[in-house]
Amino acid sequence: MKLKVTRGGLSGSVTIPGSKSHTIRGLIIGALADGTSVLDRPLRSSDTESCIRVCEALGARVAAADNRKWLIQGTGGELQAAGAPVDVGNSGTTLFLAMTAAALAPGETEFTGDEQTRRRPAGPLMAALRSMGAMAYSRHGNQCAPLVVGGGLRGGQVSIECPTSQYLSSLLIGCPLAQGDTVIEVPLLNEKPYVGMTLGWLDALGMEWRGAGDFSRFELRGGQRYPSFERAVPADFSSATFFLVAAAVTGSRLFLRGLDMQDTQGDKAVVGMLEAMGCEVQVEAGGITIEGPDRLRGGTFDLNATPDALPAMAVAGCLARGETRLLNVPQARAKETDRLAVMGRELRKLGAEVEELPDGLILSESRLTGAEVDGHGDHRVVMALAVAGLAAEGATAVSTAEAAAVTFPDFVDLMREVGAEIELSA
Repeated sequence: MKLKVTRGGLSGSVTIPGSKSHTIRGLIIGALADGTSVLDRPLRSSDTESCIRVCEALGARVAAADNRKWLIQGTGGELQAAGAPVDVGNSGTTLFLAMTAAALAPGETEFTGDEQTRRRPAGPLMAALRSMGAMAYSRHGNQCAPLVVGGGLRGGQVSIECPTSQYLSSLLIGCPLAQGDTVIEVPLLNEKPYVGMTLGWLDALGMEWRGAGDFSRFELRGGQRYPSFERAVPADFSSATFFLVAAAVTGSRLFLRGLDMQDTQGDKAVVGMLEAMGCEVQVEAGGITIEGPDRLRGGTFDLNATPDALPAMAVAGCLARGETRLLNVPQARAKETDRLAVMGRELRKLGAEVEELPDGLILSESRLTGAEVDGHGDHRVVMALAVAGLAAEGATAVSTAEAAAVTFPDFVDLMREVGAEIELSA
């Protein structure tokens, strides 16, 4: 499908959907927990539906209590191996976070996914699980899905490099239920705020752990149990980024309802980045108001902790005065697509001047003109290019627009609510 976007300003307010990262953590922890847990205002998207499939394949049950709550009947840590391969679709988060949980089961669980997910390596996490007594291997020997995991997790001492924080979050969630204690050494870690989010869940549920302040070492007591819980899912800063940047590049004023700057999500840092580029921001009890300037100013930003912001921030950068440098984000190459290469290629089609670095992008102020661009089936690339279309002369058409439903199925409808001229067509 295609998104056709026409240049124009925005106004009004929009309710941002729930956090994907919190929703998936809540589902997996709820599946491991005793009794029945409740997630209030979870994100409903194809990624979270994939996570529900995984949790149910491992023995949990998930049901909708009403229009805004999910009930998760946990396994009390007694997971079963899936009887057939489990398809995680496009959800790399689900794949990685569920692997340690599946390793707790005595039998074998096979995970597969779509073409993009089957290109995302899990080698370091598989090696860590094997060193703690579980079985973990790739069917094709390439460190990627299809993956087989299981056999029972004993615990132990492990060292793991984490180019994606999801490896470490997976271990932190699952290892407290291992037979013995676990010590994790982490010589490399990207995306630290996502580990902070995971630790917030552990703290809220009373799990015992100790760790270094720089997240380089963790100790987790084995044989623990997760209690049931009821928790509201906060609004998603990763999804909000597209509306924040849309306001910034069109000089518009928007109120983004539901955002909480006190939450653990790393992408809240985008608010400060856009302030540095000249936006006016008001943090209020119910959300955030942002107003873009007549002209953004460039800057230098370290995106290591916020890799999901790279596509949208690249749009802001090519419309800002001077030069914008988005740096220290090599892991952006191993997301659904190589986002550094893809965003550079597609923004150039719109007239942007972009230099690709091994770990980032340098963007110079450019005048954008509407064109046919390829979303590459990557939800964040699709939405970022749609935002670029709001600031480009003429009309912009973005292919593979259906990918937005991976994390933000209401993206088009909510954009229309604030005045965007945007159409979805076959």
